[in-house]
Amino acid sequence: MNTDALKDFVNSKWDEEIIPELEEYIKIPAKSPHFDADWEKHGYIDEAIAQAEAWCKKQPVDGMHVEVVKLKGRTPLLYVEVEGQKDDTVVLYGHLDKQPEFTGWEPDLGPWKPVIRDGKLYGRGGADDGYAVFGSLTAIAALQKQGIPHARCVLLIETCEESGSYDLPPYIDHLAERIGTPDLVVCLDAECGNYEQLWTTTSLRGNLVGTLRVDVLEEGVHSGSASGIVPSSFRILREVMERIEDPATGQIHIDEMNVAMPEERLEQARKAADALGDTIAKKYPFAAEGMRPVADDSYELLLNNSWRPTLSVTGVDGIPPFSDAGNVLRPYTAIKVSFRLPPTCDAHAAGEAVKQKVESDPPYGAKVSFSIDSPQGGWNAPAIDPWLDEAMQQASRNHFGRDAMYMGMGGSIPFMGLLAEKFPKSQFLVTGVLGPKSNAHGPNEFLHIDTGKKLTACVAEVLAAHAKQ
Repeated sequence: MNTDALKDFVNSKWDEEIIPELEEYIKIPAKSPHFDADWEKHGYIDEAIAQAEAWCKKQPVDGMHVEVVKLKGRTPLLYVEVEGQKDDTVVLYGHLDKQPEFTGWEPDLGPWKPVIRDGKLYGRGGADDGYAVFGSLTAIAALQKQGIPHARCVLLIETCEESGSYDLPPYIDHLAERIGTPDLVVCLDAECGNYEQLWTTTSLRGNLVGTLRVDVLEEGVHSGSASGIVPSSFRILREVMERIEDPATGQIHIDEMNVAMPEERLEQARKAADALGDTIAKKYPFAAEGMRPVADDSYELLLNNSWRPTLSVTGVDGIPPFSDAGNVLRPYTAIKVSFRLPPTCDAHAAGEAVKQKVESDPPYGAKVSFSIDSPQGGWNAPAIDPWLDEAMQQASRNHFGRDAMYMGMGGSIPFMGLLAEKFPKSQFLVTGVLGPKSNAHGPNEFLHIDTGKKLTACVAEVLAAHAKQ
């Protein structure tokens, strides 16, 4: 491998093709089905996948087959297969659907407005995860440019990831014979602790989403005549919430959600904490000067974000805006809750435990209900083979000038759990460009361009090392 030639090829490909393609991709409001029920009618997802398909077909990659697969009633999937010099199979994964707009974008930025500033490409979806298809195929092309062998490669680019990937399993089953059994999976949809080295994700948390609702009346009544007699639905909700979460610490009281943490993951978290220091908390836009994170210890923060359960309230119903807030004792309060679950937690068992905890013996005999929307398990990577560890370390040194690091990720990628279940002997390289301040899903999301280039080159080196095994 000529490392300098690899860098030159990847950098020019990004500058001349990938960045312009991503700018066009960002303009497409290809919101995931969960956020656009009429996605098929609007056609934005089809537009995004057609753009990627057209680009792939133009690439100078030998032995390549490109196809958009469409199952009835499902979001489409881009399937790319590249013949290799080995019978082994590598699966490279990404997605093209996006989160909704959200609020709070800076005046000159917007979700569907690509802007390059200070080496960053702003706009929705570039980093999460539009670049993956372009970066993956470029890594393969870079090897072929130098005549370096690679295994048979299969790119799976879905369009339902931001909705929980519920359309993906039918495609995996439909394409099972064509995909084969991968011994390496590369996923470019993860975070990086900083932009100075290669970061590999070792675990992903699961996600339990549900609606917790408290009903006290059949209709709203005058607050003056009813308060002190009819208990507030909001107060009952607070009391019920304390059954599952400590309001002072955020600790979750559900036994089924708390798991033993593997010693290997604890050691990796210690090293990551040493490398990142106080940047773990400083990367977030705290609202007030002097506001503190939930712990002062960086090591504990990483464990909180990767191997401990947490609870977020992501939506509220039954509470009117200020403009409509009359003197009424409201009939009900409902909240949308999102539990992040440890990687090895049983999401279904956790959901049933929450339901039992909040619905049993309700305060004042109120009507308390918890409906489970989507229990989703996490993922814990298998033990890494020595060749893969060595390849990632060497690639990181070659392109970042520093050793690679391992870290658990607080989010979820449903595809990883699905593949781990189907292919338990596969090795995994799960990495990405979502570093400090990149703010995926929120306002001012950006892709760190230099990291995208270096990551593409690192993937090429890992593919080359894999072919030698």
